[in-house]
Amino acid sequence: MTSRSSKLIKTVLTLCLVTATAVASAQIYRWKDENGRIVFSDKPPEGRVRQQEKLDTPLSSASGGAQKNLAEQEISFQKRQKEARERAEKTDKEEAAQAEKQEYCTSLRRQLMALESGERIVRRDENGERQFLEDAQREQEIAKVRQAMQNTCQ
Repeated sequence: MTSRSSKLIKTVLTLCLVTATAVASAQIYRWKDENGRIVFSDKPPEGRVRQQEKLDTPLSSASGGAQKNLAEQEISFQKRQKEARERAEKTDKEEAAQAEKQEYCTSLRRQLMALESGERIVRRDENGERQFLEDAQREQEIAKVRQAMQNTCQ
């Protein structure tokens, strides 16, 4: 992981924890004022009120485990993303290797068909001159191709 991405992750986790702490520590109060109106506030009422009620917020009713839970969820999420990327890369590599293997096997089959067809096969030597395969050379090439097919294309 690069230092930039690790700083980003640390920043995101810190913001999540700070936000969770602020929300978890916030309380909501409900009361009726002198005129009988219902008032909601994050601060307790001042002066005389008819009724006062302290409401639990979903995060304030949870313990400090909520903060830990958010951090664990973030770490778990990052881990799942990394594993998914690794699986996708592995699958792509396997598919590419399989396609390459199939292409190689197709090439070997064509080469074997040409060798077994009995037609004259021409090869170029180091000087660029054409040379026809002799029957013994043809049999050697057929044996090589069959061996390669047996080792690779099953």
